[in-house]
Amino acid sequence: MSSLSPIFIIAGPTAVGKSELAVEVAERCHGEIVSADAFQIYEGFDILTAKPEPALLARVPHHLIGEIPRKQSFDAAQYRELAEERIAGIRERGRIPIIVGGAGFYLKALTHGLPNLPSSDAGLRSQLDSEATPELARRLAELDPEGHSRIDRQNRRRLIRALEVCILTGQPFSSFREQIQQPVRRFSGVVLDRDREELYARIDRRTEAMFEAGVVEEVRHSDETGETAAETLGWMPIRAHLSGAMTREKCVELIQQATRHYAKRQLTWFRREASLEWILLAGEGLPAGLVEDLARRAGASVQ
Repeated sequence: MSSLSPIFIIAGPTAVGKSELAVEVAERCHGEIVSADAFQIYEGFDILTAKPEPALLARVPHHLIGEIPRKQSFDAAQYRELAEERIAGIRERGRIPIIVGGAGFYLKALTHGLPNLPSSDAGLRSQLDSEATPELARRLAELDPEGHSRIDRQNRRRLIRALEVCILTGQPFSSFREQIQQPVRRFSGVVLDRDREELYARIDRRTEAMFEAGVVEEVRHSDETGETAAETLGWMPIRAHLSGAMTREKCVELIQQATRHYAKRQLTWFRREASLEWILLAGEGLPAGLVEDLARRAGASVQ
């Protein structure tokens, strides 16, 4: 086990209610929040990524929210480096780092490290990028059936990276998972969940609220958006709506559907991590004593 400091995690799918609970916990244990959200890390997109409201952000220090320029490429290795810097700073201030988010791969980077993968090859990547997404998925199925079964096959960037690794190393991309089976630090925490029907209803309501809050105008003025930031849920459908290729109603429907699918993938990822305790939430309130219990556990986890 590495000498990296232990961490406490509050994880869960999108729209489950992590942000509000995490602030309550951090206030009670003198904590600071380090976000592990693949979309909220970008500047702007406050509505589109459902960033915590300014009043919530002001209650306790938050890190890695809105800090990366949208045009900049960003990955788990960069996230891990930045997050480790923030965790160390929080500990030096005598406070407790609480890692909050739904990006499973970012969380895994902190708890288990990252596999030793080859650097990208610009020529190969350009060649792969010229192929249609279904063809990329078909080629991955041939080279790495296991990886093909796990990957988001609509995510071109991930498909291209997986194929790039397969071709450069001659090994299945999924085989590198073996390098991150053992944790590199002590960690504990919880996964928040809700009844599936309730979670999906919260997702649908939040999507509708985004449109009422002006998300279309927010995306309209986001021309300088790089490849990774453009993967933000809802960005592409809203751009299609702005071009006249899709009605507002269809755009809302597609984003709701995509977000529900994303939540399902998040939950699948979290089920692989047996070290985190699952907590089922219901309604708008919190179970009696939950905040105090998590604050106590967060404090104990970093000793």
